[in-house]
Amino acid sequence: MAKILYFARLGEQLKTSSEELSLDDMNTVRQLVDHLQDRGEPWSSEFESGRVLVAVNQEMSDFDSAVSDSDEIAFFPPVTGG
Repeated sequence: MAKILYFARLGEQLKTSSEELSLDDMNTVRQLVDHLQDRGEPWSSEFESGRVLVAVNQEMSDFDSAVSDSDEIAFFPPVTGG
């Protein structure tokens, strides 16, 4: 099972900081995000395009990156400086 992490405001909105999930037929981050959005609100709005960044196994990735059950996948909001 893949370990899914939700950081900062994202974790607060989703009311969870992590979960383990079997990826089954999900082979890319995009397919995982589609699955998460199917949970309804607040999942669907929090994962709208451009609202989250992703790291796979602690390396910045994009939504076309491959994923497997042995991966750690972290989602977090974009960071802005001031």
